[in-house]
Amino acid sequence: MRTTFDLVLKGGTVVNHEGIGQRDIGITEGRIAAIGQIDEAKADEVIDARGLHILPGVIDTQVHFREPGLEHKEDLETGSRSAVLGGVTAVFEMPNTKPLTTTAETLAHKVSLARDRMFCDFAFYVGGTRENIDDIPKLEKLEGSAGIKVFMGSSTGDLLVDDEASLDHIISRISRRAAFHSEDEARLLARMDVRRPGDPSSHPEWRDEEAAIISTRRLVRLAEKHKRRVHVLHVSTAAEMKFLGEHKDWASVEVTPHHLTLVAPDCYERLGTYAQMNPPVRDARHRDAIWTGLEAGIVDVLGSDHAPHTREEKDHAYPASHSGMTGVQTLVPIMLDHVNAGRLSLERFVDLTSHGPQRLFGIRGKGRIAVGYDADLTVVDMKREETITNAQVASRAGWTPYDGTRVRGWPIGTFVRGNRVVWEGAIEEPAHGQPVHFFEGA
Repeated sequence: MRTTFDLVLKGGTVVNHEGIGQRDIGITEGRIAAIGQIDEAKADEVIDARGLHILPGVIDTQVHFREPGLEHKEDLETGSRSAVLGGVTAVFEMPNTKPLTTTAETLAHKVSLARDRMFCDFAFYVGGTRENIDDIPKLEKLEGSAGIKVFMGSSTGDLLVDDEASLDHIISRISRRAAFHSEDEARLLARMDVRRPGDPSSHPEWRDEEAAIISTRRLVRLAEKHKRRVHVLHVSTAAEMKFLGEHKDWASVEVTPHHLTLVAPDCYERLGTYAQMNPPVRDARHRDAIWTGLEAGIVDVLGSDHAPHTREEKDHAYPASHSGMTGVQTLVPIMLDHVNAGRLSLERFVDLTSHGPQRLFGIRGKGRIAVGYDADLTVVDMKREETITNAQVASRAGWTPYDGTRVRGWPIGTFVRGNRVVWEGAIEEPAHGQPVHFFEGA
């Protein structure tokens, strides 16, 4: 005789649309089948979750897992290991690989590489270029497509679209929300002599607030012109946050844990080029403005912008050093530490990492703890104190800018479609990753 549930998480403190409260969760065939008081006798397996908080599975909507072509830094398997160890159940991965992800064929190849090899579920952005504009309506809707990503300022890779005519054409063709790296390329080129050799603290002087706001104003103007949804990635400046707060009709906002946590000049003095990012970590005025934007509801989602490079690549003298840092594994503990410090509520964290991504991108069956949804769950111990170390990092890069940082709040378990992928720091093989599905698309 078959029992009612494959698995029951018993006695955990559930955070969902009902608020925060102690409830059991029953899972059947990978989906949430019941929430409330559940008889243990009705379950094939019971996990005691008393003293733990159960959150909707964290969705990290900006990671760079580097495969194909740059596997010396990261690949889909190692990146996803890092994700699930950090409590992340699904990721949106970026197109600046080799070859670039800009066609139906390169997207399908990535999906084939990821299926049942990644430990979390996944979607891949397709790079918007001058050459594939006419294909955008098709590329947005393919299986595994997270939508279109455009680099308005140069960063890692060769996906640069910096002329207004091409940007206008791309934005006119999108139907789903498209994501943008927003820095003004002309200003970056004109200010290259601002960079001081050997001094990474000059990075935010070169890629300054003006470079960001010029680009973001242009982006929002084109979005409003065509009435298309745009998503401004890793907002890092006070000027952008104020402007975007006044232009929310068509533009959504992402911020990152490192722009909320690290601050110049301290980070460059401590970490050198390991704090080097695009857009840069800036001074306290900008960090405070990002927190103000988060508190005011201007910020829609958190993304890690996990962008690994090898130590050798980071150890080049600035500006030859590579921009980017690991982050997918530390997103949850760093932000839970902020929750415990009173900087945001646990409900707000859940909205930024689960409800918000589901709402913004139209994700089907994920992002909520609700009957009928995928049993994607991030189980955390809000009282547990740990020190983040390089040795914990599963990314092939093998380092974190938070090495030695003491945090309160730690991921304990990660469930993807009912599969217990991680429990107490141990990954359970094999991988079961599958494409994320959307209301607008596959």
